[in-house]
Amino acid sequence: METCERRSTVSASKPSNPGVRRPADLARRHGLSAQSVRNYERDGVLPTAPRDPNGYRRFTEVHARALSAYLALIAGHGHAAGGEIMRAVNRGEFEAAWRAIDHSHILLQRDRETLDAVEAAVAVLTVSPRQPQGRRAVPIGVLAHRLGVRPATLRKWERAGILQPARDPTTRYRVYSPDDVRDAELAHLLRRGGYRLDHIAGVLRRVREAGGAEPLAASLRQWRERLTERGRAMLTGAARLADHLDADIGSTARPQ
Repeated sequence: METCERRSTVSASKPSNPGVRRPADLARRHGLSAQSVRNYERDGVLPTAPRDPNGYRRFTEVHARALSAYLALIAGHGHAAGGEIMRAVNRGEFEAAWRAIDHSHILLQRDRETLDAVEAAVAVLTVSPRQPQGRRAVPIGVLAHRLGVRPATLRKWERAGILQPARDPTTRYRVYSPDDVRDAELAHLLRRGGYRLDHIAGVLRRVREAGGAEPLAASLRQWRERLTERGRAMLTGAARLADHLDADIGSTARPQ
């Protein structure tokens, strides 16, 4: 009698359909909590799960594939974009999902272009002669003449965040330190190379944060490796999403 009762208890704890899973079953595979899986379903990044008569969610292989796709998309696109993609897919709005994916690839390409600009800038700065120690700051007219641009161009670069000149405490005129001159020469070089002002501002920000061109050069390899990892993660996310879409998701993938 005891053996029969034990078997009856074990059978009751297992879903009658082997394809049906509890939140904990999906969570365990990915190192998540069961509540996280419930939250994903609530937020629409997983297809709506049908409910048992007692109100418990019933997850299936469809949800398992969707969860795998979502987590892979997060690695390449980030939480916000990954969620946007999955919600669009679950609503059947596939064009919106493709646009979100395209946008992430555009951002990755922009980051690669910025990195290329930084590498080009570092190559120029590391072979250029150092600014003499004690060199004095120059006014905007002198710097504009040196670069062959108008003062208005330098003011425009300042508004774009490329230059950060100080002000003379008496006249309040802009004065450019040796580092400002270096940044202006670099910006001028990159503008001739066709780079946009926002990209150039990002390059100069990297140079300043690294403390100059030489420290920045040492971090470029790691920066490129991160971009490569991000690109590979996007490929993985695309493959997992394709697996999810290739399956017959039918009405289970959409709210009832």
